[in-house]
Amino acid sequence: MSEIYQLPLFGILITLLAFHFSKKIGSKWKFVLFNPVLLSVISIICFLVVFEIEFEAYNVGGQYLGFLLGPTVVALGVLFYEKYEQIKENIIPFVSAVIIGGTMSIISVCSLAIILGASEPIVRSIAPKSVTTPIALEIANTIGGVPYIAAGIVIAVGIFGNAFGPAILRVLGIKSKNAIGAALGTAAHGIGTARALDEGKLPGAYGGLAMCINGLLTAIITPYLVNLFLS
Repeated sequence: MSEIYQLPLFGILITLLAFHFSKKIGSKWKFVLFNPVLLSVISIICFLVVFEIEFEAYNVGGQYLGFLLGPTVVALGVLFYEKYEQIKENIIPFVSAVIIGGTMSIISVCSLAIILGASEPIVRSIAPKSVTTPIALEIANTIGGVPYIAAGIVIAVGIFGNAFGPAILRVLGIKSKNAIGAALGTAAHGIGTARALDEGKLPGAYGGLAMCINGLLTAIITPYLVNLFLS
């Protein structure tokens, strides 16, 4: 039986089935906690725990799906190209909002962590929370954080943004789908951008571009801001 768990098809099949049924549940019951990404993660974790399957065994196949994240992000460039003329009309306020949002993300999480008494390695690990995992891991390594903590926080932030981001933004009075897309891409990286695509192609294009700009911004300014806070 253990040989089945080691097959790449096993991890792929479990992931696709979990997302398929989670999406059906989410479409039938419009409740924020029935978000397909959130339900998929919870159901896969429960499955692995109940059947005592090691994550490494599941990830033999899961890593192939993870590999597709790179091409998927690049493919967002096609969407940006299609919507370039519409985005160009708002490029200055858009870029300004992403820069301010990305900077405040680092400042707010570092401030809160220090106020709550977090240790220096924790502060350095959670600072790059709003960028995609590969960038966050490199930033965490560079500034002396713990990569595993950084990866966990990044994934948690993405899932939270995907599940609750649009509802929170609408409660705050933000009705523009384009603004919601930009906010999700800035705050919740790729997983948030996936949710922005549910709002439409243009919000998805805003989300993808915001994710890229914030990734570059965070990689540049995080070391300086973190050292400033911890000095």
